[in-house]
Amino acid sequence: MAAKAKIPFLPPARPRRSRESIEALARAAGVTAAVYLVGIRGYYHDNHGDNERGLYDDALFLVTPQSFIAFNANVDPSVFRRGIAKLKNGLWSYKVGTHGLSKPKSQQYTALVQAAEVTVIRDGEGPDTGMFGINIHRGGNSGTSSLGCQTIHPSQWEAFIGMVRSESARQNQRIIPYLLTE
Repeated sequence: MAAKAKIPFLPPARPRRSRESIEALARAAGVTAAVYLVGIRGYYHDNHGDNERGLYDDALFLVTPQSFIAFNANVDPSVFRRGIAKLKNGLWSYKVGTHGLSKPKSQQYTALVQAAEVTVIRDGEGPDTGMFGINIHRGGNSGTSSLGCQTIHPSQWEAFIGMVRSESARQNQRIIPYLLTE
């Protein structure tokens, strides 16, 4: 049996899926908003969902009436440790807000933050539902910088958050649905 190919920390290309296939996933989940996100866990693996922590091996698609853009993402925590959260697949509500509220002002920045409760699966503990600060934010260059958040590689972050902000403002849409699937 051939050894599985190792996924690089940051794949050399952005994810590729047709707009129609992503829109079909969103419709099936009940998404009706003009601006929304679809995350695919384990995108770069032969078997979607069979992924690793600490890599940008997942995909995040921004869908708007004017745009359809793919980003390299990480939807898993960087580490395995009892109590660490992993966002459960499902449809969640996000909004533009501030990431890093517990940090000094100089380290806080605009990101997508929870607009409602989410369900996470905690390492060694099981499911938990609430407002945990499971944000969508900028990751790191040498690590994905996630203790349960969804992160986007820094080289793609400004384009992502800029497009989310401008497109949601254009549509006068405060809540941004996020569908996480495998």
